[in-house]
Amino acid sequence: MIRHRPFGSGHPYSVDTEQRFPLDPVAGQPLTLGVRTSGAIESVTIELVGASPSTIAMVKTVRSSRGQTEDGGHLASAQARLARASGGWQVSIPQLEPHAGYRYRFVARRTDGAVERTRWFDFRVSAWRADDYAVAARGASRVVPGSVTILHDGQRQHRVRFALELAPGEHVAGFGERFDALDQRGTSLDSIVFEQYKNQGAERKTYLPMPFAHVVGGDGWGFHVRSSRRVWCDVGESDPARIWIEAETGDDELEVAFYDGSPTAVLAAFLAEVGEPEELPDWVFRLWASGNEWNTQAEIMKQVDAHRDYGIAVGSVVIEAWSDESTFTAWRGAEYQVADAPHRLADFTFPADGPWPDPKAMVDELHARDIRLHLWQIPLIKMRPHPTGQVALDAAAAVRQNVLIRELAPDGRTRPYRNRGWWFPLGLMPDLSDERAAAWWTEKRRYLVDEIGIDGFKTDGGEHAWGRDLRYLNGMHGDEGNSLFPVHYAKAYGDLLRSAGKAPVTFSRAGFTGSQAHGAYWAGDENSTWQAFRWSMFAGLSASASGILYWGWDFAGFSGDVPGAELYLRSAAAATFVPIMQYHSEFNHHRTPLRDRTPWNIGERSGDDRVVPVFRRLIEVRERLIPYLAASARTSIETSAPLMRPLYFDAAGDEEVWRHPLQWMLGPDLLVSPVTEEGATEWPTYLPAGEWVDVWTGAPVLGGRVVTRDVPIDVIPVYCRASAWRQRAGVFESRPAAAEWHG
Repeated sequence: MIRHRPFGSGHPYSVDTEQRFPLDPVAGQPLTLGVRTSGAIESVTIELVGASPSTIAMVKTVRSSRGQTEDGGHLASAQARLARASGGWQVSIPQLEPHAGYRYRFVARRTDGAVERTRWFDFRVSAWRADDYAVAARGASRVVPGSVTILHDGQRQHRVRFALELAPGEHVAGFGERFDALDQRGTSLDSIVFEQYKNQGAERKTYLPMPFAHVVGGDGWGFHVRSSRRVWCDVGESDPARIWIEAETGDDELEVAFYDGSPTAVLAAFLAEVGEPEELPDWVFRLWASGNEWNTQAEIMKQVDAHRDYGIAVGSVVIEAWSDESTFTAWRGAEYQVADAPHRLADFTFPADGPWPDPKAMVDELHARDIRLHLWQIPLIKMRPHPTGQVALDAAAAVRQNVLIRELAPDGRTRPYRNRGWWFPLGLMPDLSDERAAAWWTEKRRYLVDEIGIDGFKTDGGEHAWGRDLRYLNGMHGDEGNSLFPVHYAKAYGDLLRSAGKAPVTFSRAGFTGSQAHGAYWAGDENSTWQAFRWSMFAGLSASASGILYWGWDFAGFSGDVPGAELYLRSAAAATFVPIMQYHSEFNHHRTPLRDRTPWNIGERSGDDRVVPVFRRLIEVRERLIPYLAASARTSIETSAPLMRPLYFDAAGDEEVWRHPLQWMLGPDLLVSPVTEEGATEWPTYLPAGEWVDVWTGAPVLGGRVVTRDVPIDVIPVYCRASAWRQRAGVFESRPAAAEWHG
């Protein structure tokens, strides 16, 4: 076998042995062409037809993993498969003529003398040239005159590059969810949806990018590259006085919107263009609880009983491991007849000794306790192992009814796209950008909402669309449509909930421009470390600055061994003062000791008897915060000032706020300064000018300076505007004596 895929797998950060790189060859840059082979191959050559036809011998290589640098839990086996080396051959061609066309094919000679050949492939060579008309500015243009160039192959345009002025003292923030820093000046980044499993801050990759930014510190402005294709931003890294932007394009001009004014004004203009958040019910502000090993009805009820018995109010439970993980519609253990039509509740029998003997009764009981239930989803039809039963019928129907994303095959025709990622490999993917296809998919889940009473969905795994060779039913190719998939995904499930008279509560980790209008988000998978805690705070602040209103994270991390008591309580305290407060834990094959992130398990594992009472007290504060959070969310929707927002929104001209990036305003009145360093006994907080009150003591504090206070394990520094203190004081009253948790 000899295989060449010009566009590779579509992995945005890794080059496959068997692909062409760069995908669009550029004059003056070397071109790498490769193949993978199997069997007894002794040599491979490439026949290149261009200005000077030639035959070039290729060099044998070893293919490295396309997977992630760190793994664990449910991804371990997939990662191990990816890490296995397989043979390949590559050649580098140093000189190509600009605007010339080339054809090539590969010839493999076997040890037995037989010859194998690929089909012919074609490409054209691009070159950069000036074109002042390739960028269409909307608003007062800040494009540097003469900086616009395009990458053109003589027949079509591939990219646009241009510069924006960056003045001394200006800071650049936003760009969707970013884990490494608040101010991106001096760095480079890109905008493409990617599943970076853990270490997002170090890898600088994100589930939820946007080509949108605030520029703060001078006149005040912002910009949005109006494209769903990949955009790269060099934010003063190569030239301190410039933001260089490069974007993949079609042949049309690239639109860039410019907004002037305060950060709130900039965000308001952006949201008016891309979609504004929708108000969700007050109950989303209560504690969300889940564990990937809560996979039976008995276990769910055991956990909610434990919350009750410990006096810890919980508002939402998320069940991840509820389904057969093939259909993602049928409860594991349920008995039913396979059918083309969507199932109704009456079609299922739930054995009394099964994992879910009566899901409807369970949901009714949770509702009677004022607890909502959310079910995990994945937007794929699982094809490994080979499907049988309902999933086989669904796969055949999806192909027959043309509701799948498709890919361009080597022969030029299209075929159903097979997931190229490491999670649920080769799964079929519904095209949720299409209303008919989305309805086909969500109707199979309607009984869960209409009859069982599910309140929302955890819309996980929206990052599986890889490659420019994908084809969507709306006519988009993958380079334009892939990053929009998670937006359509959340919308489809929100529409299902809304059609049943419920609030469109979805809980997603992937997103893009436009995600602001669709549900709630969490920051994806992370370790239980202090570094991951800090990275998550940056993620929340940058996401909020980009218009994501309902945001949270797996506080104290979800992966690996349980966090220590200090990390858990410091992180839980911070989560008390973000829009979505939730804990979650990764699947650990039910090994002991348990890795649940419940406060009682953390207390037991750490031997620290402060954990449960301190956590209980945080939840009491959180419950009393709900009216404030709900009112502040409504104000955020009306004004576009984020519910959780970096201090530069309220003090754009104050340079000091950038030296304290992990502080935020929660609503109009509360300033939060989480303790993010292990072993801290006191903590500095920068208070912008004005009068403030320490919410735990009621003591007045003058702003415009850094203040330091003691931070025992039960204290997170929070300050209230003095003008609002009388109205807010009740949230923080009745704090029990420290002896309750200090023993």
